[in-house]
Amino acid sequence: MAFSLVSVNVNGIRAAMKRDMSSYLATQRPDVLALQEVRASDEILDSLLGEEYLAANYSCEVKGRAGVAVLVRKDSHVKLADSPVRFGAPEGGDVTAVDTGRWIEVDVVDGSRTVTVVSAYFHSGELGTVKMEQKYAHLDLIDARMAQLLAAGQDAVVVGDLNIVRSEKDIKNWKGNHNKSAGVMDDEIAYLEKWMGAGWVDISRALAGADAQGPYTWWSWRGKAFDNDAGWRIDYQLATPGLAALATDCVVDRADAYDKRFSDHAPLRVFYA
Repeated sequence: MAFSLVSVNVNGIRAAMKRDMSSYLATQRPDVLALQEVRASDEILDSLLGEEYLAANYSCEVKGRAGVAVLVRKDSHVKLADSPVRFGAPEGGDVTAVDTGRWIEVDVVDGSRTVTVVSAYFHSGELGTVKMEQKYAHLDLIDARMAQLLAAGQDAVVVGDLNIVRSEKDIKNWKGNHNKSAGVMDDEIAYLEKWMGAGWVDISRALAGADAQGPYTWWSWRGKAFDNDAGWRIDYQLATPGLAALATDCVVDRADAYDKRFSDHAPLRVFYA
């Protein structure tokens, strides 16, 4: 088994492609590509990437929001499994319209190994508003599904924009944001730590080291955040233990310059040997 998995919040696939995302894909040629904030229909996604990739897409019911997808490169040795694509988390959960387009599960096959790849886009939230209530309600649904996936004992990886940092190592301005901003609240962080405590492995942190600052994956479009590397690490690849043991390389493909970015997020690329 050996495959590359790239995850990235594209902040609108049409906008990303206009900013030359295709050059990045042509260079890296990931076997599996997980996208968040696609904000496009199946037909639009296929028109943009269909020549190179087979896609499973989950659009949000709220127009212009969210959207997640998992794509497999057509000429890769990795193939889509025959099992059905699963939408939303978990089955039977109280998923509202704003929760749609935020969780898709696709099984991929590499030789004799099957891996469940989840592309996830968590709510960003906003303190003191209903958006924060929606975020916590959705996190409860995800928490239940994370437990189910781990208990199944199969290889799985949950990737995407989780909109939560884990610690002061994951954000440039920890003091100014801790328990003051959505994504940096202890109650949010507790979900991530619960999953890691149960057995999920944060690949980027595991390979970068506990003492490493970052590597960040998101920088605001505003001001000099990108130039000053005032970023947040909110994009993850969380793998089950057996799969995590096969992760040999993890890279944040940060653009060379502000005007070379195709999104406000950088792709997170992991190689599983």
